[in-house]
Amino acid sequence: MTPANRPEKGARIKVEPIRSLVAIGRIKQLLTKRPRDLVLFTIGINTPLRVSDLLALQFGHVGHIKPGDLLTVREKRTSRRIKIGFNRVCCEAIAGLVGSLGPASTESDWEARHLFQSRRGDVLLASSVHRLVKSWCKHADLNGNYGANSLRKTWGYHQFATFGTDLNRLITIFNHATRRQTLDYLCLQPQDFKNIFEHQL
Repeated sequence: MTPANRPEKGARIKVEPIRSLVAIGRIKQLLTKRPRDLVLFTIGINTPLRVSDLLALQFGHVGHIKPGDLLTVREKRTSRRIKIGFNRVCCEAIAGLVGSLGPASTESDWEARHLFQSRRGDVLLASSVHRLVKSWCKHADLNGNYGANSLRKTWGYHQFATFGTDLNRLITIFNHATRRQTLDYLCLQPQDFKNIFEHQL
């Protein structure tokens, strides 16, 4: 018999977005002296990139990027080409990581390096990102289930619930088939629809 706090065998565990802006601030504060992790978290919650596409990023892709610049990314899962914009906080985090590395042996060597390397020098695994996100959320006193996919979900959640982005745009960006799929993916709740009407001009 399966314990009450464990999913059935074969069941998928659904992770949540980070809804609290205060918790996001706590995590950023935690990562202030961890440039790689700060970039991972910052790009993760500010773009709709999947973890597999985040981990494929190289310094040559984003090392010189400026706020508002667009990067064309071929999604690993779908082979779809999408354009991703980088805002100021992403660019500042990337610049901090670049500055922490010191001079590379050659420019070509630097550009070919992956952004998110492990201590062994290879690319981080998605499972490692999952553990990192869980630990950051625990530090921020968040209750619930969080993991690597929480980063992308956080971007989508706040685009809708905080910034009022039209749901149809998010459906297109996420490449979802239906409105219901996006609502379920972002774990949207009734109060999230109320919040979009509370912003004042």
